[in-house]
This record gives sequence, structure tokens and C-alpha cells, in this order.
Amino acid sequence: MKTFEDLKLSKQLNRAIEDLGIDNPTPIQVEAYPVILSGKDLVGIAQTGTGKTFAYLLPLLKDLKFSKEIHPRILILVPTRELVLQVVEQVKSLTTYTNTRVLGVYGGTNMNTQALAVAEGMDILAATPGRLYDLVLNGALKIKTVKKLVIDEVDVMLDLGFRYQLKNIFDLLPERRQNLMFSATMTEEVDALIDDFFIAPAKISIAVSGTPLDNIAQECYAVKNFYTKVNLLIHLLQDRDNYSKVLVFVTGKRNADRLFEALEELYGTETCIIHSNKSQNYRIRSIKQFDEGENRILVTTDVMARGLDLELISHVINFDTPIYPENYMHRIGRTGRAEEQGHSILFYTEKERAEKEAIEALMNYKIPMVEFPPEVEISNELTPEESPRKVEIKLKPDSDNKVKGGAFHEKKEKNTKTNQGGSYLRKKKKYKKPQTRGDKHFNKRNRN
Repeated sequence: MKTFEDLKLSKQLNRAIEDLGIDNPTPIQVEAYPVILSGKDLVGIAQTGTGKTFAYLLPLLKDLKFSKEIHPRILILVPTRELVLQVVEQVKSLTTYTNTRVLGVYGGTNMNTQALAVAEGMDILAATPGRLYDLVLNGALKIKTVKKLVIDEVDVMLDLGFRYQLKNIFDLLPERRQNLMFSATMTEEVDALIDDFFIAPAKISIAVSGTPLDNIAQECYAVKNFYTKVNLLIHLLQDRDNYSKVLVFVTGKRNADRLFEALEELYGTETCIIHSNKSQNYRIRSIKQFDEGENRILVTTDVMARGLDLELISHVINFDTPIYPENYMHRIGRTGRAEEQGHSILFYTEKERAEKEAIEALMNYKIPMVEFPPEVEISNELTPEESPRKVEIKLKPDSDNKVKGGAFHEKKEKNTKTNQGGSYLRKKKKYKKPQTRGDKHFNKRNRN
């Protein structure tokens, strides 16, 4: 097993790591270190909790020299405010013994305040794509100085619809730069981004841990539809002693809002919600209240499955089955932390059966099935997405539906005439081409 001494870090970095109490580098840190130092583009696939942030920070900080440059030399893009704060904190923890300047910018807060902070200068900038682009357009920030670009949690970023902003940012960056990208899952969109903007990148893939954690008890329910899931969840949450701190994952912001409204009617202030459409202050307050036990139930989307470091979660409930099986591992990893016993429950409909089976195949583990409680009402109400689509039959124009072939009667005389292009064109044909002042013969005659 390699140690940090084998990486030949600077003295300042070694001292910072000793202060953090970290003994050995993780596999992603060992594999990424020499590639990043070589200057090659890199794509790293590894799930949350494998040390991805340090995997790119350690080699970048080792090479970073002192500079008085105001604008950033290292740009780190992440999808959410929470991850910006996390990256800034980790940079600060590694630069305790150096004078490296780091700044985080994100949406949902006053841009003028952040523009003033940018004007003071930084070496490393961690940012969400939207706010970064706004600051550049505003003239407060220049990114032509960037030598190293890191895109972290790129799969989440693309899920949030940041592809357009990313493309615009790439156009504003200098062509000569090193690109580093880290993702927990590989999707078609991630592949397309790599093909469009990366130059022969080295690829490192740390196998996704598909082994269910021993301290997380898993079970699943077969459920008819969305509102039956709501009824089942309400039934389970009545047991406040066992379900003392519950994180509910929902696929999509619309469904998350629907579920929150249904829960809020019964559980009121016990319930809170976070997703990317909520304001930063609202999200911060919700996470704080949930973490401190003021709220018992937190409804969230997959984008919040990463960057949340919450303790003592009694249950993770997968209200929807995630499309990518790796996301299930991210979700259930929020419970059973610090060797505490955790519980994970999966709801799935018949349409979600394939996704459930893909999760089981990844883990090589059959999630135990629990019989649907007979006292829970099975709802016939459907969401707009579940409702069958109405098929509109569009008839072709009448002319296309007529029987082809000759007419059934002789045409009237007025209908046998051909189109001559209107009276103007018919009269025009009687005359020669008129001479104009641009005609060379006309001009010649007038001169004589």
C-alpha cells in the first residue's frame, strides 16, 4: 500500500495531511496523482466518499507557485452551493501552511458582494457554472488566466441542465489548459461532453462498490403508483420512534414538490425539502434544521445525494427507484454512517422493476421484499406523467384523401384555363425590355 510519502508531496502539504490525521491515500488519489502531474487531460470515475477532491487537489497544489495574479489559475466547477463550500473548506485544510488564496462563488446570494471578493484576487476559484458565467459577463471576473480546469460531479451538473453554461464557459477559457473531470457515474451525456471538449484524456475508473454495507438493512415494497407510494410513506412515518430521522429521495423536482405538499398536510413543520429550484438560504436552513433534529423528514432529489454529510439518519427511503443503479449506492450511503445501524427502503412500481433489478445485479444482492400493508389504501389517482397519453389522429388534407385518377366529369371552360401569372405579367410580355439609366446604349445616346 502506498503512503503519502511515496507521492513526494511538498513539506507544507505533508504537514497539512498529518494535521488532518489521514494515513494513506485512496486508490483514486494514487492513480490520478501522476496523470495530473504529467499535464494530461483526465477523466476519473469514482463514487462519492473515495477521496476524489483530494485526488485532484494534491497534485494541483503541489505544482501551484506563488503569484500576485488577481484572476484564478485553477478553476473548479461543481453543481451546487453545498459542494462549493465543501471544496473551499478542503482547499483551506490543505493550504494551512501556504499563502494560497481560495474563493467560492455560487448563485442565490448577492452577486455584487461576490464581485468585490473576486476583485481582491485568488489562486483557486470554486464555482457553480451559472454564477461563474454571470460574473464573467458582468466583467467582474476574467478566466483567460485559468491553466487547470476541474469539473467535479459532472453527471449531477448535466442532470441539472448545466450543459449550455458549460459550453459557454469552455468558449471563454484559454485553449491551452489541462482539463480534469470527475464523475460518480458514466452516462451518454458525460461521454458526449468528453468527446466535444477533451483531448485524448487518460481514464481512471475505480470500481463502484456494489457490495451492500453490512450495517445497512435493506428492504423493498412493490407499489402501484405515485399516490399509493405517498400513502405507504405516510403510513410508515407514523412510527416516530423508529423513523426518527428520515431522508426521502425522489427523482425529479416536480415529484419532490408533490410529495412535500402531501406530507406537509399531515406532518407540518416536521417536514422540509431541498432541491435545485429552492433558494440557497432555504436549502441551508432546511439542512441545518434536519441535521439538528428540528425537522424529522427531509425530501430531496438525487442532486443532494452528494455533498450532504448528515449524521444519525435512521432511514433512507427511495421513494422512486433511481435510473442509474450507482445512484442507489449514493443514496443509501447517507445512513449507517460511523458504524451506526442504518435502514434503506425502496419503493418501486412495475415500470421501475428493471431499474430495481439493475441495482440488485450491481450489488449481487436480492433486496428483501416486504408485503404491502393491507391497511394502506391503494390509490387510483395518477400523476400527469403516469396518465396514459391521448393519441391524436391527424387526418391528411382532403386533397390527399381523394381517389387518384381522372375527374368524374368534364371540367368547366373557366377551369381549363392555365395560369398566366396575372394581368401584369401578361401585359409585360408584349413589350421589349425597357431601357434604364443603367443601360450603356441609353447612356451613350444621351451623351451624344
